[in-house]
Amino acid sequence: MTMFVGWTPRGATGRAQSIASFTDYQRTFGGLDSRSFLGHAVQHFYDNGGSAACIVRLVGADAATAGAMHGTLSFVAASAGQWANGFAVRTTRSRLSDDRFQLDVLDTTNGSAVVESYQNLSIDPGDPQARYLEAIVNARSELLSVTTIGPTAPVDGTSALSGGNDGTVLLPGSSAFHAALARSFEGNAIIEDLDLVNLVCVPGESDATTLAMLQGWCRKHRAFLIVDADRAATVQSLLDGTTAVPTGPDAFNSAVFFPWVRAPDPLQGGVLASFPPSGFVAGVFARIDTARGVWTAPAGKDALLNGAAGLAVEINEAQNSRLNPKAVNCLRTFPAYGNLVWGSRTLHGQDERGSEWKFIPVRRTALFLEETLSRGTQWAAFEPNDETLWSQIRKSVGDFLQGLFRQGAFRGSTPREAYFVKCDSETTTKADIELGVVNIEIGFAPLKPAEFVIINLQQAAGSVPT
Repeated sequence: MTMFVGWTPRGATGRAQSIASFTDYQRTFGGLDSRSFLGHAVQHFYDNGGSAACIVRLVGADAATAGAMHGTLSFVAASAGQWANGFAVRTTRSRLSDDRFQLDVLDTTNGSAVVESYQNLSIDPGDPQARYLEAIVNARSELLSVTTIGPTAPVDGTSALSGGNDGTVLLPGSSAFHAALARSFEGNAIIEDLDLVNLVCVPGESDATTLAMLQGWCRKHRAFLIVDADRAATVQSLLDGTTAVPTGPDAFNSAVFFPWVRAPDPLQGGVLASFPPSGFVAGVFARIDTARGVWTAPAGKDALLNGAAGLAVEINEAQNSRLNPKAVNCLRTFPAYGNLVWGSRTLHGQDERGSEWKFIPVRRTALFLEETLSRGTQWAAFEPNDETLWSQIRKSVGDFLQGLFRQGAFRGSTPREAYFVKCDSETTTKADIELGVVNIEIGFAPLKPAEFVIINLQQAAGSVPT
């Protein structure tokens, strides 16, 4: 799953919400908005082959939520923002019973069209037909929630929601944006509880301190951060270090892409505008992951940027050959192919660094293996921590790696040359057994470079009562 973070005009806050398409994004978060890069980035992601995604909405502290008092009912919009001011609620008493009524939610910006409707409602929590207003509406509505504040059913009538306010629009690079981002990622239980995120994008954000925080989060969660080069960056500023990118201890879980992408803007009648590359690149990652596997470099002639009309900076071969050794992944235009991703290095990919995590597919393959095998060996917690368990783990992990070997994920003509699994009395000592853990050592030969990369996993074992 790819996580996108940024300001939107509507949508839930305080949690990451999953979407399956750009249509989902439009319905839930308001679609494209000229004040934010996020909507365009999500659209570029899906245009380039993206699938599952989740959105973390950031809003200013001064954003307000619309509401309405309607007789004995109090309505509150589902999220903060001016968007809800365009809706109204209408109640109609039942002709069969005075204590039952119908509730309609109206879109007043579209001829008061009914967008949600609930029939045969009651304000009695013990309603024998189980049609209690709060239980029905609050469980089903995507637009609002309701609270009953009196014992009688509402009369016929219509009330408009009002008071919604977008508040301060949070722009990447601003202190308010950074503060909201930190609140979402540092100690936020909602984001911490996300089941699986493998790519993270914060479109337009290039502040080194903020990116370092995100790199740390990605390392903790086995995710990979796609970084946008600063909009004002040039070839020279990246070469001489005037445009800084974070290359600290967690930087191998991230990669930077340059330059920004020129593409038609639907909000301006298709006029070309510059957009952060992260949305395009995340879609390319997802497309190549599906077609060829996470062990394949998301670059080259197969890494076409769908929807791109050009690049904000045209880069030639000589410039690329100087930027690439500095771990800057260039986007380039080739007459025969179009606009392509033409680099696949992590932010530990500088030649002089000599990092084993120099290349994106090597790092992402390791993250994929760590996450998959960590989840796939959790059953060890219910088994005695002895040679029988170790043998089962070796077989289970070996079968998985053999399947990947057959798909071409590793270098080597035989399994022995491609990977190994070690789980025995050397990896798991008596002290480890006393502590209730089993240690697994996995090595694989990535397609490039050829040296083995070592992964160490630890699981609870023999410590869960049955």
